[in-house]
Amino acid sequence: MTKAELIEYCNSLAGAVTDMPFNEDFESVVARHEKSRKWFALIMKPDDKYLVNLKCDPMEADMLRRAYNGVTAAYHMNKTHWNSVYLESDVPDEEIKNMVYQSYLLTGGGIRKRRKNGGEG
Repeated sequence: MTKAELIEYCNSLAGAVTDMPFNEDFESVVARHEKSRKWFALIMKPDDKYLVNLKCDPMEADMLRRAYNGVTAAYHMNKTHWNSVYLESDVPDEEIKNMVYQSYLLTGGGIRKRRKNGGEG
């Protein structure tokens, strides 16, 4: 999966937006929930390869790290709850999409919160 394909997929999720929030960093892209502004993906290029940081259930995070060489403990994030996934590695595109979607859900995507008056929002 390329960086452009990943950004396109992130933008296809309901209520998701991408932006480049870091001054003078023209590589990193954040995918977030538009309303809450919570991140669910951080795409960056710390060395010569692109990677994406994704939130993950801790037990699944460990399993994914064992299953793929392209999945490691997160770069500059909480290593229990976040993984780094190298793009164009041994991780299949469909698995990357699944991990992105799980991160999206874990950070509040697709969940409608109840309003104080009892209705759905």
